[in-house]
Formats: sequence, structure tokens, C-alpha cells
Amino acid sequence: MRDQPVLEVLAERAADEIPPLPGYAADLVRGVHAHQERIDELIAEHAQGWALERMPAVDRNLLRIGAYELLWADDIPDAVAISEAVQLARDLSTEGSPAFVNGLLARLLELKPTLTL
Repeated sequence: MRDQPVLEVLAERAADEIPPLPGYAADLVRGVHAHQERIDELIAEHAQGWALERMPAVDRNLLRIGAYELLWADDIPDAVAISEAVQLARDLSTEGSPAFVNGLLARLLELKPTLTL
């Protein structure tokens, strides 16, 4: 799906309906897309020793989803957002990814009260 506008891909996928697209998945895509510039700034600022572009794509996108849930999705408990991102990193990415994702999202949670969103 590279190089295709994410909201167009979402609309096409939703139109297919087989299998049905979970509503929360669509909400995540829209939410991350709406806040991606700020999310990427925060990730880049707090990912010590890692440029956003050099991160594994899975980690980068898990961090985007986790950051969105932490900072804008009030209906998701912070601990759940972090735990799910870490579990997905464990299942889908490198050996060091769970600790990296956990550390960075924990830092954003710590800074949450002071962040300008």
C-alpha cells in the first residue's frame, strides 16, 4: 500500500467489506493521520539515538498508534495503549523492539501533562 494516500486506501478497504473492517481500526487510521505531524515530532524528539526514518517500519507505526491512543484517544486507558503496542512489537518486530516501544511510549506518558497538542 506504499505511496497511496492512507485515507483513500481506508475508503477502498471499507468498501470491500470482506472481511469487514473493524470500526476501531478505521478510527485509528483516521486519528493517526489527523495528528501524524505532531506524533512524528514527538517520536523524533524523544527517540534517543534513532531517527524516525531509520526505525523499523513496524516500530514506527506502532509508536504512532500508541502515541495517538495515549494523547488523543481518551477512551483507551494509557496502560492499555502501551501494553498493546509492546505486545504487537513482541509479535511483529525485532528482539529489541518491545523495550524500545515501551520506553518511548512511557516517556510520552510521563510528559503527557506538559505536552502541547
